[in-house]
Amino acid sequence: MSNPEQFHRASRRQLLQAGAAGVAVLAAPAIVRAQTGPKIRIGFWPVAAGLPFFAALEKGYFKEAGLDVEPLKFAGAQQVMEAMLSGRGDGSANGTGTANLAIGEIAQPGLFKIFCTNPSNVKYVLDEFITGKDSAIKTMADLKGKRVASGPGIQNTTLCKTMLERAGATGATVTELPIGQHVASLVAGQVDACYTLEPTGTIGRMNGTTRVIEAGVVAKYILGDPMAPWHGGAGSLTTEFIKKNPEVSKKFIAAYARGVDLVRTKPDEARQFMKGYTAIEGPLTAEVPLASYMLYNEFKPSDIAYFQKFYDLFSDKGIFEKKVPVEPLIYKA
Repeated sequence: MSNPEQFHRASRRQLLQAGAAGVAVLAAPAIVRAQTGPKIRIGFWPVAAGLPFFAALEKGYFKEAGLDVEPLKFAGAQQVMEAMLSGRGDGSANGTGTANLAIGEIAQPGLFKIFCTNPSNVKYVLDEFITGKDSAIKTMADLKGKRVASGPGIQNTTLCKTMLERAGATGATVTELPIGQHVASLVAGQVDACYTLEPTGTIGRMNGTTRVIEAGVVAKYILGDPMAPWHGGAGSLTTEFIKKNPEVSKKFIAAYARGVDLVRTKPDEARQFMKGYTAIEGPLTAEVPLASYMLYNEFKPSDIAYFQKFYDLFSDKGIFEKKVPVEPLIYKA
């Protein structure tokens, strides 16, 4: 039978018949599970850090677990958070800004639980400042008084302004701009530099239009150590979804963890799954640097401390109306 609906009806009839074939009886439970479980709506935006989620989708890890996962693509992390806040989304993929998530937590206490972060630094690169290939700008301090584009959302703009200040680039003008437009804006001369996230830097380098001024900047200028883990993005589920579907949530996180494991152990195989979810394809897939990943059960006290230091920046700047403790936000199995 070529029609999936016809196949399902036929399988169900076979299951109800006393003399049904053994193969139909064995296949039916999987079909029932796949169609009766809740849809899990996970928001993401097109950055390289979402790779474990993309890999888990494309490798079929969620389907193997009997889960119905719907990826929801957004232009920025703020929109992912807003979808969770409004009930249109059940969680976020890695790469979703943790400060954006915290804004949602302040608006609705107990909104979400983080089950995986993507810590980055000068070794595991996600964040960077870039400029035109032939620009005279060589260092962060050279951005003094310059026009700088930042990725959209309060996390990106706050980090960008703070890092420019701490690097001595006073008087710089910061403008929000979708990350997909960063390279084009530099080529057009609309801005002098961009605070951006991978794969932007790699795309510009590969097409010969931009170069990196400095990478791993949040670890250096915000956390005070170029090798410190910046937990700037996270995979999460809403607390409401977890409470309503505890077993499904565990299965989802376990399947997602398989995606993390693939990225860790077989990065070359995993890289291909950026295609279709990000602007990365072809030779770019072998060039883009990969973030690190940390699951909920891998956090050490030092990781929590660096994560808290990052959150405290937003409290100190008045972006968060109150201090947001990190530890209660981490998922507990």
